[in-house]
Amino acid sequence: MGINELLENYKEGSLSLQETLFQLKEQGIEDLGFARIDSARQARTGIPEVIYTPGKTKEQVRQIAERMYKSGIDILATRASEEVFMHVREVVPEVTFNKMARTIVFHHHSNREETKDYIAIVAAGTSDLPVAEEAAETARFLGNKVERIYDVGVAGIHRLFSKIEGIREARVIIVVAGMEGALPSVVGGLVNKPVIAVPTSVGYGANLGGITALLAMLNSCAAGISVVNIDNGFGAACQASLINQLK
Repeated sequence: MGINELLENYKEGSLSLQETLFQLKEQGIEDLGFARIDSARQARTGIPEVIYTPGKTKEQVRQIAERMYKSGIDILATRASEEVFMHVREVVPEVTFNKMARTIVFHHHSNREETKDYIAIVAAGTSDLPVAEEAAETARFLGNKVERIYDVGVAGIHRLFSKIEGIREARVIIVVAGMEGALPSVVGGLVNKPVIAVPTSVGYGANLGGITALLAMLNSCAAGISVVNIDNGFGAACQASLINQLK
């Protein structure tokens, strides 16, 4: 039952206020028993339903992807293994897999328009690329133009300076770094755009699985920096997308 029909039934008295409110709340929910797909999330929040694969069986991921596919919902699955990808491909043949990003992607319309303004994704080192690629794939999935600027960490700061104009021209900048987490502070002192810092778990023992980089980014002296969770390229891309698509 659609929203218009619900409201008409309430107006005519065939539905109580309580039942109408309950039905409205349930709009956009597809119940699979083990999961409830929120197909209205895109319209409500600007970020669509996404499949987080860890903790789910490959069969559960396949069933969710199949229902989304049949319902006309674009598919993004994060932290996916190649085995899960092969399982999903059985029901969504056109799905693609980025092995480094560990993302599974399918769009119902291949000629989607991207934003004119772009998100720059800046990665400190090659070891940070899995997180940077997760951010890039997510940002592109959400309809954003993306520019990748990789391996420009502070150990060779001149590499960053050679790319600084392209970074400055972005509308939003995602900076991914492990080790001591210094790169977002450097970038934040050189640009007048929002900087979203992503600490990674890359580094030797005192990196503490990314906690050192996280604390360094939270304590940055540069203004205009926000920080997401350790290795959370997905979350950084969602925030950047909302900023980039503001009118």
